[in-house]
Amino acid sequence: MFQWIEEARRGSTEAQESLVRHYTGMALAVAYDKLQDSHLAEDAVQEAFTEAFVNLHKLQDPRRFPGWFKVIVERQCYRDLRRKQFQTFPLHEIELPVGDQRSLESVVEKREMIGQLHTTIADLPSNMRIAVQLYYFQGYSLREISQYLDISLPALKKRLFDARRKLKNTLHVADFVSVFTDLYEGGRRMLHIVNGDSVGDKLKQGNVQGDILVWREIYSFGPVFTKMDEPDHRRTRAQYLELTLGIPQKEYIETCESQERKLVDFQKYDEIVLWFEHDLFDQTMLTCLLHWFKEQSLGNTKLSLLCIGAYPGIELFRGLGQLSTEQLKTLSGTWHTIGEEELMLGSMLWEGYASDLPEKHQRMLEVDSSALPFARAAFEAHLARLPSVNNGLGIIEQTTLEAVAGGIHKPYELFRKVGDQLHTLGMGDLEFWYYLAKMTEGPDSLLNIDDTAQFPNFKLAVPRFQDRVLQVTSLGGEVLAGKTDYACTGRIDKWVGGLDVRGKDPSCRWNPGRKSVVQIAESD
Repeated sequence: MFQWIEEARRGSTEAQESLVRHYTGMALAVAYDKLQDSHLAEDAVQEAFTEAFVNLHKLQDPRRFPGWFKVIVERQCYRDLRRKQFQTFPLHEIELPVGDQRSLESVVEKREMIGQLHTTIADLPSNMRIAVQLYYFQGYSLREISQYLDISLPALKKRLFDARRKLKNTLHVADFVSVFTDLYEGGRRMLHIVNGDSVGDKLKQGNVQGDILVWREIYSFGPVFTKMDEPDHRRTRAQYLELTLGIPQKEYIETCESQERKLVDFQKYDEIVLWFEHDLFDQTMLTCLLHWFKEQSLGNTKLSLLCIGAYPGIELFRGLGQLSTEQLKTLSGTWHTIGEEELMLGSMLWEGYASDLPEKHQRMLEVDSSALPFARAAFEAHLARLPSVNNGLGIIEQTTLEAVAGGIHKPYELFRKVGDQLHTLGMGDLEFWYYLAKMTEGPDSLLNIDDTAQFPNFKLAVPRFQDRVLQVTSLGGEVLAGKTDYACTGRIDKWVGGLDVRGKDPSCRWNPGRKSVVQIAESD
């Protein structure tokens, strides 16, 4: 989120569009509450985004963006109220799906209940009404809503609790949430687990049926363990991610615990759909979740999978985040049921990936993985990150060095080039900046950079970083030409899945020709 704000400040259209997608639902709820007119609310939100992007340079702390933007929306609404007289419209115009063959009696009954529900919600105090709209109708998380409304999580939870109590008393029903589910989700409870905020936001906008859980992890980077939820393992990983990527330990641990609490409660859903794609970033998430579900008693909960590696009309498919809301809607319902074969394979692959034994990593490429058709290519790309038997470079360092030697010297252009070439890794910018920083460090550096300023990370935005210039060092040229084995410098220090690769002449190497892991006996 902070990265979007920093890039939007620099004029990135893509970052601005990401912010619009993420905050439109929240802004519309606030604007409608003020204006009571859906068309005027849309106009006010559009104007508010325009004003926000023009004045984004004035926002000193990106963490304050949600509350800051809410004030802009409200200010625009007050302007419209002074200028216009308007007619009110219902909050939602609910139409039955085409081809719905239910009886006239049930249709009338549902419409009456919907009308009563919205009338009752409209009578709630404003602060409760907005919270209900954002949480139940727009599908935002509690943390997102608390940031936007600038209130604490406990205060928000109390608002929702008080709102449910009022609705329960007014509607004369046992549970407002169950009524909402019956009316808007056909009585079927679904949970969609997705790989990023962009996909989650678009699914919300596309009115996908059910709840959405964005799984926030990067198992493709840093130390991983078979059981990720063990406290010692979590602390080890949290410390490493803060040291390397700048992700605060407390925030990482809270995010993990929050998403795991929702996962543990999976049996309240009739169906869980996993939305993932072909690259290593996603395949590690998928196999980790399959490993976890294999250990659970699913009961009556159906587990489904949507996993794609291409989409019609997109030449280089990088992931689901590329797709528009309408394109994602075309995928809805195309998932297939996950059976015992997928669960067993996913669990085995995750145990291999998280292992500290090289032979278990090699085994991932030898088993029949056709039940998860993208797994083999993804985990082959994972092992290619090991130091090569040819020159001691992993595939990321090798490709980066080749690109700089080939004339690409600016960081962002380099990231796009390497990312496109190694798209099977699904590598993000923070991960790439870390690799790039390591390649420029110390007397045995592979690259030189024209400035000593820090590289960007989760907490740090570096002004004019895009203008910095990279050059291949003499050592980098020798390694690239195969004259020097970089592993012999002792500079290698990285995690490749569960393998801790470090020191001079590491014992675990990758043979690109044979596509296999080579274990070299350690010298005395």
